[in-house]
Amino acid sequence: MAVVRASHKNAKISATKVRPFADLIRGMSVSQGLDALKYLPNRGARVIEQVLHSARANAEDRGLRNVDRLQISEARVDGGPMLKRIQPRARGMAFVIRRRSAHVHVAIEAPELQ
Repeated sequence: MAVVRASHKNAKISATKVRPFADLIRGMSVSQGLDALKYLPNRGARVIEQVLHSARANAEDRGLRNVDRLQISEARVDGGPMLKRIQPRARGMAFVIRRRSAHVHVAIEAPELQ
């Protein structure tokens, strides 16, 4: 049972914006996951979709058959590094602007036959 992984590190989007789409596709087949993400208008869905396409291409490259039937075993979004900026505010104060990034990981594998 081969597990094929793909990841996108330092994606310029907050992890909280991408996590709901990772939860949506976890456990689906690759074709179902791509169909579910295709019609969503969110930018987070595009990020997950790109990583899922990459994992599918990695599986094809390794010679796995019926790539669209493989199951999404892991869809995980972790927080990445933050760029911190200072914004001046009233009365000499300063607010920290955190430009967040995310690490997106997707793993697909063949379902176990019983």
